[in-house]
Amino acid sequence: MKKYITDENTGISYTLVGDVYIPNLVSTDTNYEIGYWGRKHKAYIKQYKPAFYTTLLTQCKLNSYLHDVDVRATEMYDTLVKQLAKQENITEHLKATDMLAWVQAMNNISNRAREIVYKIIVYIH
Repeated sequence: MKKYITDENTGISYTLVGDVYIPNLVSTDTNYEIGYWGRKHKAYIKQYKPAFYTTLLTQCKLNSYLHDVDVRATEMYDTLVKQLAKQENITEHLKATDMLAWVQAMNNISNRAREIVYKIIVYIH
């Protein structure tokens, strides 16, 4: 038996240890810090798309994939909050004159933006 083999379908290399081939799972993935949205998406794919999760994990692409999801979701969330605040005329003047109304409006906008990001990127992707 050969000491080293590579599966042509998956591209994973294996080393013979005794009578068993063990996959060489050395991570070549970069070590990005994963934020809120990336962690939420990881939990989602781990529970509802385990084959996809395992594929990313074994191909050492999970961290960079989650980082990409996190960056896109963060950008979308920030953009949505700004657009909704502008659309609803929630300004710094309102913040200075009626703090409670501003906080209520911004919490409402934040919650709506969060739900949109969940539906478009985190739980559907």
